[in-house]
Amino acid sequence: MRMSSRTSGGAKGARGLGRRSLLGASGAVALALAAGGLSAGRAGAEELRFRQDPFTLGVASGDPWPDGFVLWTRLAPHPLAPDGAGGMPPHPVGVFWEVAADERFRFVVRRGWTRAIPELAHSVHVEVSGLLAGRQYYYRFRAGGVVSPVGRTRTAPPPYSRPTVLNFAFASCQAWFEGFYTAHRHLAEEDVDLVLHLGDYIYENAIDAMGGVRGVPVDAELRPEPMNLAQYRNRHALHRFDADLIAAHQAHPWAVVWDDHEVEDNWAGDISTVDGEPDQDPAVFRERAAAAFQAYYEHLPLRLPNKPRGFDTRMYRRLRYGRMASFHILDTRRFRDDQPCGDGIKSGCDERLSPGRSILGAEQESWLYNSLGRSGATWNLIPQQIPVTQVDTDTGPGQSFVMDFWDGYAHSRQRLFEEIAARGVNNPVVLTGDMHRHLAADLKRDFDDPDSPTIGVEFVGTSISTKSDGMDLDPSGADLLAANPHIKFTNYQRGYVRCSLTPETCRADFRVLPYVTRPGAPVSTRTSFVTEAGRPGLRPA
Repeated sequence: MRMSSRTSGGAKGARGLGRRSLLGASGAVALALAAGGLSAGRAGAEELRFRQDPFTLGVASGDPWPDGFVLWTRLAPHPLAPDGAGGMPPHPVGVFWEVAADERFRFVVRRGWTRAIPELAHSVHVEVSGLLAGRQYYYRFRAGGVVSPVGRTRTAPPPYSRPTVLNFAFASCQAWFEGFYTAHRHLAEEDVDLVLHLGDYIYENAIDAMGGVRGVPVDAELRPEPMNLAQYRNRHALHRFDADLIAAHQAHPWAVVWDDHEVEDNWAGDISTVDGEPDQDPAVFRERAAAAFQAYYEHLPLRLPNKPRGFDTRMYRRLRYGRMASFHILDTRRFRDDQPCGDGIKSGCDERLSPGRSILGAEQESWLYNSLGRSGATWNLIPQQIPVTQVDTDTGPGQSFVMDFWDGYAHSRQRLFEEIAARGVNNPVVLTGDMHRHLAADLKRDFDDPDSPTIGVEFVGTSISTKSDGMDLDPSGADLLAANPHIKFTNYQRGYVRCSLTPETCRADFRVLPYVTRPGAPVSTRTSFVTEAGRPGLRPA
């Protein structure tokens, strides 16, 4: 979604963010580290001594499998150093890691050693295997005599098991300068097995001198829209250098996928869609996107198959939770055709109906249909970025659609629905971000016919902070309800969605905060919806 708000204000007097205030003597520390040297062996790792905490960005885990998960951290004693290196020397640094069955690490079940290399901003992605399925574990890192905070995670259940319940949450859209991450603090305290982040983990917009509503001085080097690797690294570090977001990663395993703002607003394939940007040439845009992809990988708990190779990436993948659920995670950015009719909100756009257009690309479409068809799970969750349901924005007799949504790729949606029906896919539930609003909808074979069969449901989650405080029901939300009878609920406050699966039901609790322009907001459940296995469609819980 496009962002026009660039407000300022909020709490004053907080410590500034930038080289002069936060980083202090980063150059001296980097020189001291370089002078100390580090061999490629374990002994060298023991010789290194940090003068300041290298784990400023916290720890994280992700993509659970029945026998393991990926563990992440990034060594960055000065995470906002202007060169994007985090205050680290230009050579590898040894990192030890441990996984234990208990929080005090009396029962260590796996341990090992790896190298954090400068080519990946001294991030590490450890793929741990050989663990027991469906168990909670604790993990930590050690580098240069400093021990990281302890993270908590858990493995997925055994492949053929039938869990009685699976709890998860999903979130998206966290513009650092438009609100505090209080929602992440509440998310850290939820009892969930998995957190899905569905895109817009960072925002690429230029930042004002006081950090928008944060009211924190931001050094000039951190404010411009990022175009190269160092700038994208610093934009990620700025978003990650937040205690509430760190806490949410530390508490639960995550599965992440990008949307547009990780690169540029509304990008499509190798096409820059913002007029006036210096990367309109597709070759130039691919270089920019490659830098953005790499910085995204460097800052999140992703497995090796998701490591970008320049502009080449594969983010779509499947996570299985026994016979209960399969998560078919999609990437609706990298392989899509350009938005039709010049993007925006349009009426009478015949191009959006073209049979050859795809929002997923042929290879990802084929993978998705096969993944759904072979799933065998009771619930088939489809986490992705933008609304699948029809979203008519015209309350009159005509119709207008957002060209960036699946409405701009109508045949992609039709093919998906046809494949779901033809393959007898069990209980499809689409999970979506991007809209900056909560929304619950029935997915209809023909959205223009209210009596058309319902084939599944879609839950759209609002933003963590983007668009600031919001309100319960805004005028646009009221228009959506009036124009779209299949949309059962919408809300324009900030928050996230908490879900609970049983063999019989899928329940979604729409969690909301009354404000995010200052810290400390409480969280509550605005409403809940349930869909029953074998009976597609929504009902109030």
